[in-house]
Amino acid sequence: MSQDLLVTPLHALHVEMGAKMVPFAGYDMPVQYALGVRKEHIHCREAAGLFDVSHMGQLRLHGENAAKAIEALVPVDIIDLPAGKQRYAFFTNEQGGILDDLMVTNFGDHLFVVVNAACKDQDIAHIQAHLPADVTMEIIEDRALLALQGPKAAAVLARLNPAVADMVFMDAVSLELVGAECLVSRSGYTGEDGYEISVPANKADELARALLGEEEVEWIGLGARDSLRLECGLCLYGHDLDTTTTPVEASLLWGISKPRRADGERAGGFPGADIILEQIKTKDVVRKRIGLLGQSKAPVREGSKLFDADDNEVGIVTSGTFGPTKGAPVAMAYVKTDLAVIGTEIFAEVRGKKLPMTVEKMPFVPQNYFRG
Repeated sequence: MSQDLLVTPLHALHVEMGAKMVPFAGYDMPVQYALGVRKEHIHCREAAGLFDVSHMGQLRLHGENAAKAIEALVPVDIIDLPAGKQRYAFFTNEQGGILDDLMVTNFGDHLFVVVNAACKDQDIAHIQAHLPADVTMEIIEDRALLALQGPKAAAVLARLNPAVADMVFMDAVSLELVGAECLVSRSGYTGEDGYEISVPANKADELARALLGEEEVEWIGLGARDSLRLECGLCLYGHDLDTTTTPVEASLLWGISKPRRADGERAGGFPGADIILEQIKTKDVVRKRIGLLGQSKAPVREGSKLFDADDNEVGIVTSGTFGPTKGAPVAMAYVKTDLAVIGTEIFAEVRGKKLPMTVEKMPFVPQNYFRG
C-alpha cells in the first residue's frame, strides 16, 4: 500500500478478510473479496451485502438557518425537509453544472450531510465559503459509514435493533446498535432496500463483525457497488455527472424540487438557476443522459465513442459494465438529444468494432426501495 493513501477504520478487517485493495479517492479501498465481483453483485440482489463507505465525507450543520444556507447552494427543497427525513441533492455552479451530489438529513437539531469522497475537500470549502455567521459546520472525523443493502437487510438489522423495521425509504433516525449511538437512514446506492449506518469509528469493527456474523451477509467491494448502482440507473459523480453537465442534461429533473422551480414559492436562488430553469422551460439542450442495453455479450466501457446508423459520432459512454442481474451489457451515456429516444439503435466502438446497443429506459433492473 502506498504510504500516502488514507485508510478507513475498517481497513484491518478488509485485509483480514482477504480483500483485494485498490486506491480510490485517496483511500486504500476493497474492490472485491473472495466471492468475486459477479457473485458479490448477485448476493446483494438476493440476500444482504455489507459495504464500507467510510471514505465519504460526513458533516453536521448547526444553527437555525442551516437549512436555508444549504438550500441556497442546491436546487432542492431543504427548508421544508421534515425532521427524520433524508433527501438527495446536488451542488450547482454559476454555469448550471453539477459540483457534486450529496445526501442531506434533517435530524431536528442539526442537518447531517454526506458528500462524495473524491469531492470531499472542495465540498467542505464550498459550504464554508457560503455559510452565514450564525451557522457552523462540524466535519465528522470520528465515525465510519457502513451500508447494508439487499432484500434481507431489514431482517438482519432488526436483529440488532427492531426499531429499524418501522423505517421506510429515506427515513433517518438515531438509534443504538452494538451499544453505540448510530445514525441510520433507510437508503443506499444499489437500488435495493437497505440502510446506511454512521457508527463511531471505535465501534465500526464490532458492528461490521456482528452483521457479518449473520448468515445472509457478505462483504461487497467497490466493483460490485459499481455494477449494482449502474443497473439501477444511479449516477456516479465524476463519470455521469460533472461541472460541465446540467441537471437537465443529466436527466435529473426529478431531483429539482417543485418549490425551487420557476413557478415555485422559492423559485431559483441557487447557483446557475437562470440557466437550469430556462432549460427546464424550453427543453433546449444538445445532449441528454441515457441508458444503453448491449445486444452482444461484450461490455462497453466508459470512454467508448457512440455512433448512429450513418456512422456519425453522436456521444460517449460515461459508465459501462456487464450487468449480472440484467444478463447483458449496461451503460450510461450522453448522446445528441434527438437520439435520446427509447428503442433507438446506437453503435459503441469497442476495439475497432461497432457493437449495437439500444436506448433503454432506466433503471435496467427494478428498484426495490421499501416505501411501506
